Amino acid sequence: MPTGRAGPDGTFAAVRFLFHKSPEVHRRHTGRSDESPMRSAQPGGMTIAEDRVQDTPVTALEPATAEKPATRPGRRRWERPALLALLIATGALYIWGLGKSGWANAYYSAAVQAGSQSWKAMFFGSFDSANFITVDKTPASLWVMSISARIFGVTSWSILVPQALEGVAAVGLLYAAVRRWFGPAAGLLAGGVMALTPVAVLMFRFNNPDALLVLLLVAGAYAVTRAVEQGKTTWLLLAGGLVGFAFLAKMLQALLVVPAFGLVYLIAAPVGFWKRV
Repeated sequence: MPTGRAGPDGTFAAVRFLFHKSPEVHRRHTGRSDESPMRSAQPGGMTIAEDRVQDTPVTALEPATAEKPATRPGRRRWERPALLALLIATGALYIWGLGKSGWANAYYSAAVQAGSQSWKAMFFGSFDSANFITVDKTPASLWVMSISARIFGVTSWSILVPQALEGVAAVGLLYAAVRRWFGPAAGLLAGGVMALTPVAVLMFRFNNPDALLVLLLVAGAYAVTRAVEQGKTTWLLLAGGLVGFAFLAKMLQALLVVPAFGLVYLIAAPVGFWKRV
């Protein structure tokens, strides 16, 4: 620290020391805050500049690209054409020369004719339009054929074509159910085997209740696969509704699949045990 030397040099040194050491004096004379560089006096009259570094928080930079959500893999190019070819071939197999079957089962054809004339007879599955007596089965399969007969008239084609279309729909649903778990190739194989099974060809070209029964049970199986995948009660209720509607097609035969459906859900559903029960 400078001592009180006489003369102008001593006075100048003291003023310079106070000017550089006092922030208040520094601001008053320069108008600059003490955040600006300061100069401290050193022995021998030398000065060293001191820069005050202001601490500022450092913010972490976010990644340049955010992760994209996972998307379900798309279908292979050949899947849709192959499925379309399978369904067209199935339809051709079931519909070609269908008129040669005539009235097929005349017993049910008579009930269809009655249903085309009377809504009440159609609802109850009556054998005659006077609604005197019903057929030996529940009426759901007759509803489809009776509506077709009301639209297109009572012919063998209007009675049998709905049966063939039910077969095509059953093949498509079987493909969808198998594809979800085993892939498109397995789905096409399953659909092709079903379409070419001799008893299936006969069944879907005839007007017995079995065509609608099989369609509804295959649809129920598809709903069960979705219920097992997602654990949602909605799909399980849909499966139960489809089996119940199948009961209206051919009564107790529809319930043969219920133990299998229940066992699959009980073992494989992704929910707690008590919720599965």
